Amino acid sequence: MTISRREFMRLVGMAGAAGLVPGSAFASRKQPSDLYEVPKFGNVTLMHMTDCHAQLNPIYFREPNVNLGIGYAYGQPPHLVGKALLDHFGVPGGGIEEHAFTYLNFEEAARKYGKVGGFAHLRTLVKKLRADRGDGNSLLLDGGDTWQGSGTAYWTRGKDMVGACNLLGVDVMTGHWEFTYLDEEVISNVNDFKGDFVCQNVNVKEDALFDYEFADFKGFNEDAGLAFKPYTMKTVNGMRVAVIGQAFPYTPIANPSRFIPHWTFGIKDGQMQNIVNLVRETEKPDVVVVVSHNGMDVDLKMASRVTGIDAIFGGHTHDGMPGAVPVKNKNGVTLVTNAGSNGKFLGVMDFDVKGGKVRDFRYRLLPVFSNMLDADQEMTDYITKVRTPYKTQLEEELAVAEEVLYRRGNFNGTFDQVICDALREVNDAQISLSPGFRWGTTVMPGQKITMDNVMDQTCITYPETYRREMTGADIKLILEDVCDNLFNKDPYYQQGGDMVRVGGLDYVCDPTGDFGKRISNMTLDDGTPVDADKKYVVAGWATVGSKAPGAPIWEQVADYLRLKRTIKINKLNTPKLVNVKGNPGIENYANG
Repeated sequence: MTISRREFMRLVGMAGAAGLVPGSAFASRKQPSDLYEVPKFGNVTLMHMTDCHAQLNPIYFREPNVNLGIGYAYGQPPHLVGKALLDHFGVPGGGIEEHAFTYLNFEEAARKYGKVGGFAHLRTLVKKLRADRGDGNSLLLDGGDTWQGSGTAYWTRGKDMVGACNLLGVDVMTGHWEFTYLDEEVISNVNDFKGDFVCQNVNVKEDALFDYEFADFKGFNEDAGLAFKPYTMKTVNGMRVAVIGQAFPYTPIANPSRFIPHWTFGIKDGQMQNIVNLVRETEKPDVVVVVSHNGMDVDLKMASRVTGIDAIFGGHTHDGMPGAVPVKNKNGVTLVTNAGSNGKFLGVMDFDVKGGKVRDFRYRLLPVFSNMLDADQEMTDYITKVRTPYKTQLEEELAVAEEVLYRRGNFNGTFDQVICDALREVNDAQISLSPGFRWGTTVMPGQKITMDNVMDQTCITYPETYRREMTGADIKLILEDVCDNLFNKDPYYQQGGDMVRVGGLDYVCDPTGDFGKRISNMTLDDGTPVDADKKYVVAGWATVGSKAPGAPIWEQVADYLRLKRTIKINKLNTPKLVNVKGNPGIENYANG
């Protein structure tokens, strides 16, 4: 559980904890030029990136205006948006940091401050921080979802990103979408990665151990049945730092298990506790951290149950949290962070370590503005090299956006609506369904929509589309199931991601309801009620089970855009929400 502010102040009073108390990390910065002046502190620095989704070049990215917290999560990080998020963390409004952390005034601020991310600019920032801290005094951790999410990552099977991570200097990482390539491709990528790939919660199935295909893989531990190294030990400024990996627990459920048939996943917090205990007893570390792809809500619960972890550097849910969240457990406090997505942020945790313990710390989440950081030439040359074979295809201009096209948000996004509209039109369907992926970049008004942009939104290894009949009851069951995944009262039953996007369909949603009772009043676009027993023609993509028969989704979206030429959303199929009034996880939502 998260702790109250009073209890937090008592606990951090022993350690100072500047950088966690709302406002303290930002009060001293008066000008944008101060953004990357991170005062040196302590003797161990851990940098953290996550969920870049193969975005090698700078991009635009709009933060959500809907990230609802229900029950235990009401009003708690990460379920804060807009002004509520700024107020909670003491971030000043109206300037560059407001733009970095919120959706507020997005279009105007994006034009003013420019694009974010880009590995060439990120490398410049990493090199600066490493130089500031001194040689050997820092580590760079990567929370995963790095080797997937762009056309070049798809066509090279993640190899372009392995090379980029090696050049960036990633020391330790874990994974999620990394496992959506074929298992032999995963092993090949991990072998080519120069850092440590760690996952304490990925086991080899017992029936596969007798004749395991990857028995010679450097990370395989037959005695423990682990497919990858569970942890690695690093020396940072003379201090022993243990980094334990936690891969996405629900990979074979959320993604095709047919690609990785011999591996099991799961939260496995009991196994995590055993690993922590083993590391503490045998390795005698000064610091123990977890690089996680659980999602922030799951990390918060794990931190309350597993003891002996100093900090969890989390990913998966794309929550750019300006401060770390302290979580009390029976033996102390664990700090939980989450560093956003798309290469937009770099987390910096400075520890003061003495006598084998963390005594004090500072934390700051740095937005990566490409206009404010010079592009590293070596990385620029590398990016040009890996993109050149696909340059003509990626730069094809398909249409022009007449409004901001974005994805992120619990219920729908304007680019998601484009995908849903394309599915309906190309497949002559009444209703369309599109996964609530949280990755996907933003297109500005007046910007040409390229094939590169389309691949950013759709590029997965199971992109095939389908057209089939479903009953109204079937459609409701799908919506209820995904909604339960998003708003289940137990974080361990949440798999991350957002609500399935719909086209041609409206409905009422009560996020506070129980399973089976959250979705009601389903109607077609013309207002006709959806009949539970009637069949409807539904188009969709990204089937997790067997391979769907249709063309890749990017082909259908590209055909639609070529036909339309200009894109403005006529109707956003976003549900009417009930029982969320006053929730600090929602702002400027037109239908609730």
